[in-house]
Amino acid sequence: MFKKFSKEDVHTRSNVKSSVQRGLKTRFVEQYPGFEPIIDELVPKKSTVQHYKCEDKIQLYLVDGEVLFYQKFDELLPSLKLVHKYPTLFPRVQVDRGAIKFVLSGANIMCPGLTSKGGWLPEENIPKDTTVVVYAEGKEHALAVGKLLMSTDEIKSVNKDIGIELYHYLGDGLWNFRE
Repeated sequence: MFKKFSKEDVHTRSNVKSSVQRGLKTRFVEQYPGFEPIIDELVPKKSTVQHYKCEDKIQLYLVDGEVLFYQKFDELLPSLKLVHKYPTLFPRVQVDRGAIKFVLSGANIMCPGLTSKGGWLPEENIPKDTTVVVYAEGKEHALAVGKLLMSTDEIKSVNKDIGIELYHYLGDGLWNFRE
């Protein structure tokens, strides 16, 4: 989604009213309930929240100049910088070492990269269309954010085709985006 993203892809910029900020915070907490106790710390009342409308109907939300989340259609998605600050608040999967170079070049994640020896999927099923954070074998920080194209139980049983559609990864246009 952000492979070739740059400042030229931003069409309009505007400050977000406080009433819209409250709605934005409520929607984010509905999607990611773990943020409820810290949402006011994440988006303080006196902070400047900016809304950038970009190419392909992507919208960015910047809090004090840093992209915290973005929106594609109706879903609010976390930026990797937000994931790195609060790593335990998102569903997590892990790819094996062989998948790292492909993920860092923007490729979608194939099921075998998640089910092989270095990959990891949680015991409890994560449903299809859930936003997940992707970690890599032997690495401490998150590598990417994506959406499950099938449930984790289906990934384990089918073990072929694309398992995760990649949205945002280390080194892409959003990661390098500066106001």
